[in-house]
Amino acid sequence: MDLLVVGAGEMGRWIARTVDRPVAVADVDPAVAERVAATLDGVRAVPADTTETFDVVCLAVPISAVEAAVERYAPRAERAMCDVSGVMAGPIEAMRAALPDRERVSLHPLFAAANAPGNVAVVADAPGPATDAVRADLRAAGNHPFETTAAEHDAAMETVQAGAHTAVLAYALAAAEVREEFATPVSATMDDLVETVTGGTPRVYREIQETFDGAERVAAAARRIAEADGEAFDALYREAGNGE
Repeated sequence: MDLLVVGAGEMGRWIARTVDRPVAVADVDPAVAERVAATLDGVRAVPADTTETFDVVCLAVPISAVEAAVERYAPRAERAMCDVSGVMAGPIEAMRAALPDRERVSLHPLFAAANAPGNVAVVADAPGPATDAVRADLRAAGNHPFETTAAEHDAAMETVQAGAHTAVLAYALAAAEVREEFATPVSATMDDLVETVTGGTPRVYREIQETFDGAERVAAAARRIAEADGEAFDALYREAGNGE
C-alpha cells in the first residue's frame, strides 16, 4: 500500500517518516518536496499536479487550504484519504462529498513534530483496511491514537489551542524585563511556554486563532481577575482551582 503526502511542511514530514510504507510527497514548492525526499528513506517527490494515483492520500496542508485540497486530490486517492490539518468538521464534510465510496479519516497530532510521539486525535468517519494500516503505523511509532468526533475535537481546540495560546502570548506581551534571579517556579514555567509557542511559525498559530473561538473567553477572564478585589478575587481563585 502506497501513500501520497500533500504538503512537505512540518506535519507532512512527520507523517512521511512515521508511516511504514512507500511514500510520495508533493508540495506547492517542488524544491521543498525534493529536499524532503532526499532526507527520508523510501520517500520520493512528485509534482503537486501529479496524475498518479495512490492507495491513500494524506493532506498535510494549512487549515485554510484543506477543503480545497480534498476536492483537488480526491481523484488521486484510490482507497482512502486522511488529513492532519488540525481542524476536523470542515475536512470531514469535504471528504464525504468528494469521496463518498472511499475510506475517510481525519487525524490531528496534538504536538509539534519535534515532540513526537504523542496523542493523535482520530475521527474515523469511514474507516477500513487502508486507514487502519495508517493508524497501526502511528501506534507502532509510539503514538497514541484516540477516537473522538469532529464536534468534540473542534470544541476542545477552543481551550487547548486557541485559549492556551492566547494566554501564553498575552503573558509574553505583558511581561516586563526582569533579572533572571527574580524568576519564580510559575514565571519560569510561563517563560518556557512562551519559548515553545513563539518557536513555531506565525501562520500556523494565526490560522488556529482564526479557526477556533476561545481567545475572547481568556481575555474576558483576565479582565475579571484584573478588576476583582477582596472576596471577589478569592472567589475567582477558588473557581479556577476547582476547574469550573
